[in-house]
Amino acid sequence: MKRIGILTSGGDAPGMNAAVRAVARTAMDNGLEVFGIRYGFAGLVAGDIFPLDSEDVAHKINTPGTFLYTARYPEFANEEGQLAGIAQLKKHGIDAVVVIGGDGSYHGALALTRRGFNSIGLPGTIDNDIPYTEATIGYDTACMTAMDAIDKIRDTASSHHRVFIVNVMGRNCGDIAMRVGVACGADAIVIPEKPYDVKEIADRLKAAQERGKDHGLVVVAEGVMTAEEFMAELKKYGDFDARANVLGHMQRGGTPTVSDRVLATKLGNAAVHLLLEGKGGLAVGMEHGEVTAHDILDLFENTHKGDYSLLKLNSEVSK
Repeated sequence: MKRIGILTSGGDAPGMNAAVRAVARTAMDNGLEVFGIRYGFAGLVAGDIFPLDSEDVAHKINTPGTFLYTARYPEFANEEGQLAGIAQLKKHGIDAVVVIGGDGSYHGALALTRRGFNSIGLPGTIDNDIPYTEATIGYDTACMTAMDAIDKIRDTASSHHRVFIVNVMGRNCGDIAMRVGVACGADAIVIPEKPYDVKEIADRLKAAQERGKDHGLVVVAEGVMTAEEFMAELKKYGDFDARANVLGHMQRGGTPTVSDRVLATKLGNAAVHLLLEGKGGLAVGMEHGEVTAHDILDLFENTHKGDYSLLKLNSEVSK
C-alpha cells in the first residue's frame, strides 16, 4: 500500500475535519501518499480527487463541517457506480480508502473492500446511531449546540410562563433528545424508541404550574413527530400557552468540542493502522474508553442501543 484516499459522506458532522487531519497525518508519518476525495462517493465516481499534504490539514482540527465536502450518492449501491469509483481509484493509484460517515457510508466502504480496495469506516454523524461505539464523531458537539439553544429558549419561556416543545435531530435515534433533555431540565423527553403518554406529560406540566413553576419544556426527537404536531396533541389535554420550536440543521454546525476532536483523532489514527495491517471492511469505534474495530456486516446486523436510563432519571428529577 502506497496511497490512500479519504472521503466524507452523508450528513456533515463537527469533527469530520479533525478525523481527516488524523488520517492524513498518520498516513504521512508512515510513508504513505494521501489523496482527498471531494463530495463523497459522488466525487469518487466523478474523479474529484486531489493530493493532500501536511499543510492542507494544518488548521483543520478546530474547523466545523468538512473541507472535503459531502454528498449523498445512493447510486453507489449499484454495480455501475462501484465500478466507476474503482476505475477512478486505479487511475489515481489509490490502494485503500478511509470513509467518514454514517450507516449509508459504511455500505460504500464494504462494497469497495469486497472489490479489492480495503476500506475502513469512521462513525461521522451527529445522530449517535451507529452500533459498537459509545459516541459518534459530531454527537457531543450537536448536544452542546442543542443545549445552548434550549437554555436560551428557557429564558423566554420563563419570561412569558409558556410551555415550549423543542424538536432536536437524531433521525430515529433519541440519544440527542435524552442527553440534552436531562442537561436542560426538561419536564419530559420523547423519543421514538420508547412509548410515551401525551396525557401523562400534560398532567406533569399542569402539576408543575400548580407548584409555581414558571415554564414548561418538552424535548421531542425528530423521529417521533414534529414539534407542531406534538403541541397539537398536548393541547388536547390542557389549555397551554405553548410554542413549537425546531432547532434543525444548526445542530450540525459549530466548532467541534474537545470530546469530538479527541475521538476523531483517535479513530482516524486507528483507521490508518488497520489499513497498514492489510485489513478492510471494518468500522472503528470507541467502547469502554478503548478503540475497537468490528466487521461492518456486524453493524448492519445489530442496532445501536441508547442509554435509556436517562429517561427514568429525568422523570424522577423533573417532578
